[in-house]
Amino acid sequence: MNAKSLSASVERHLRDYFAAHENGLPSAGLYDRVLQEIERPLLSIALSECRGNQLRAAALLGLNRNTLRKKIRDLGLDASPPHKTRGGA
Repeated sequence: MNAKSLSASVERHLRDYFAAHENGLPSAGLYDRVLQEIERPLLSIALSECRGNQLRAAALLGLNRNTLRKKIRDLGLDASPPHKTRGGA
């Protein structure tokens, strides 16, 4: 997936969100709410894909490791490495 397809996906979801408010607009503070809604799953998925390795996840996200740790703590995310399943996978 390239950046354009990510942007198109986000735009599609935001248009749906606005449309759900019919003739009104979402409540004030939308910018911060959108960033908060995106940050949690983004960090969670990055950590999962990096198998809990915070240094790799920070590099993937373009963050300093200490910044990532603070965000993990602030968001109350589980940053422990996933457990291995039978067969070593």
